[in-house]
Order: sequence, then C-alpha cells, then structure tokens
Amino acid sequence: MSEKPEETVTTDPSRPPLDGVLVADFSRVLAGPYATMILADLGADVVKVESPAGDDTRHWVPPRRGDTGTYYLAVNRGKRSIALDLKDAGDLALAHELSARADVFIHNFKPGGLDRFELGYDHVAARNPGSVYCSISGYGSTGGAHLPGYDLLVQAVSGLMSLTGDPGGPPYRAGISVFDVMTGLQSVIGVLAALRHREATGVGQHVETNLLSTAMSTLVNQTSAYVAGGVVPHRMGNAHLSLFPYEPMATGDGDLVIAAGNDGQYRRLVEALGAPELAEDPRFATVGDRNDHREELRPLLLERLATRSAQEWFTELSAAGVSCGPINDVAGGVELAESLGLEPVVEVGGVPTVRNAIRLSATPARYDRPPPELDGHGDEIRAWLGAPTDPAQETP
Repeated sequence: MSEKPEETVTTDPSRPPLDGVLVADFSRVLAGPYATMILADLGADVVKVESPAGDDTRHWVPPRRGDTGTYYLAVNRGKRSIALDLKDAGDLALAHELSARADVFIHNFKPGGLDRFELGYDHVAARNPGSVYCSISGYGSTGGAHLPGYDLLVQAVSGLMSLTGDPGGPPYRAGISVFDVMTGLQSVIGVLAALRHREATGVGQHVETNLLSTAMSTLVNQTSAYVAGGVVPHRMGNAHLSLFPYEPMATGDGDLVIAAGNDGQYRRLVEALGAPELAEDPRFATVGDRNDHREELRPLLLERLATRSAQEWFTELSAAGVSCGPINDVAGGVELAESLGLEPVVEVGGVPTVRNAIRLSATPARYDRPPPELDGHGDEIRAWLGAPTDPAQETP
C-alpha cells in the first residue's frame, strides 16, 4: 500500500478492512462522493480534492445545517479536504504527486476532461502502475462521452420516468437521484474487485462506470421485460407488473402497503382478513391467476380492509406474517429504523449523519471524521505531498 502520513494509521487492533488504502477523490456532487464516503467508512484514507470554489453541493440550499447544505453533509463524511486549482502549476504538481501515491484515483469529470492536466488514466497509470483508476460518467467513454451526466436526464432517457406515475398521467422522476446513488455503489464494487486483482498481480486497472449502464442494469425486471420478453413496460402507478396484491391499499382510515410476493404470503393475507375462501378460488390461486384477475380481486380485498384502520391492520397482519407497512414520511422512516434498533443516525464531530448500511461483525465501519470544511486539511496534506515519494515505502 502507499505511504501514509503518521496520523492516519489506526492503532486499533481490529483495523477496518480498507485501512492503509489511500483514495485520491477528484469527484464532486453525488455519485463519486457517495462512493468515496463508503470507502472512507470502510477505513480508506480519502483525500477530497476540490476546486477553490468547493464542491457544488456545499451551496445547494435549502435545507442547510449552519452555512452548509445538508446535501453535501450526506455524502462526504470521513474525508480530508484540500482545495487545488489545477490551472496553477504548483497545485497541479501536488495533484500529480497525490496521484502517484494513491491506491485509488476516482473522478467524475467528462471522459477525457482530466487529460489536459495529465491526470487521465494513461498518465496516472504511467506515474503509478498499481493505481486503481475509477472514472464515472453519464453515458460512457464512447459515443456518449460528450453528453452531460445528470441523474434527471438519465431517469428520462433510460425509461425510468416512463414507469413512474399514474397510468395516463405524466411521467415522474424518482424522489432521489437514484442512478447517481446506484452508480456510486457500482463504483465501489468495481474498485474493490480491482484492488483484489491488484493484490494478486501488483497491477492496477481502469474501472469505468456510467449512469446509463447502471440504469439499464438496475431497471432489472423492467429492462428484462423488453429485452427477453419483447414487452415495453408502462406506468402502473403503485401497482406491480407481475405481482398482486403488491401496492398501497385503502383501509378504514388510510392506505397500507401490502406485499404478497408468493402464494403462501397471499394465503396468510386472506386468512388474516377472514376470507380464506379467496385462496381456494381458482381465479386467485396462483401468482399468475391473481395478475390475470386483479381487477376482480381488488374490491374483495378492499371490502375487508375497510373494516379497520391502517394501524389495526398493520398490527394484525404483521402478527400473521403478512408483509405490510404504513406510508411514512422521511421522519417516520428514521423513527421506524430507530424503533427496530438499527441506529440509523451516527453523530460525527457534532454532525448527525446516516449510518453506513453495511454491518461487519469483525471490522465495523468507522466514523472518525465529519464532512470536511473546504481545504480543512489543506496545510497538512500540502506538507505531506511536498515531501518526495520514497520508493522504498511503496508496495508494488
């Protein structure tokens, strides 16, 4: 692994899995920063390189905490920040030195955008053959290299928006930048695979991810419906193409989401509703039957659900082993996670953040640095990078 400053090496005997891995993070906004935050949670030393203006999301307000956008706080825990102007010769030299030392180099500039600074893959690989170089783009490095990669655009062109909304109504975007987040996760997987390959060979490689390819992959059954079945999916509101009941359903005082994913779950549902005969009815006996006759089954279920409140049915159906749940707002979701002992909030340096979703029994995620101020670690990183690289301290 690359040489590290003395203060970043943990003395904990149960060291995190990526302890000793140095990440040069030239990304901004969401996909890249989300990926590098996960790497930081898993123990990597992430150096966040920002322009003198800072990551755009620092200024995406409201909402804010103090003077900083909560968007920025969501994806930058665990990092050190240095502000570098790549058009300045001295700052560029520091960027080159960082790339020469880093185990992982990650960015989301347009394809080819870093070549003019000699920070493209070929330049970094020549400088540091063991580097795992991860580039994130909107549409890949071939025919779509010139296109800007915004999540909203990819939700539109991928087909996701055509699936989201009420039948006959307008298409909608998802409530989060879903493909940015998923591309960040794909990038982490690619980086970890490449690091494993480097352990075996001593050689790094280029990891490429892009939002549109992520969309094609993570639309899963919807893209498969078209490529394998010749079916173009369409908007169905909250209904599911292949399952019923699997949607919000009205009760005596509000909606309750009911998810019967197989025949056994459906049988438990109708028994709990006091209508076991609906499991024996040949129109509703199997998943395929229920899909074919969902408009006949729906009113029969709604008639029984109307007799009690959503909370009463939630309690009773859950006790019967039926998958169901209320439609919470975000506050309700956090409160539910807390009530289930998932401890979703972790405070880091006085900043509340959302806990990493990965639970490791021997090497848990670490939370030792709050999201950094712009250039908050600039002096220490400049002093460290100003020292010549000692080849004897580099692991091939």
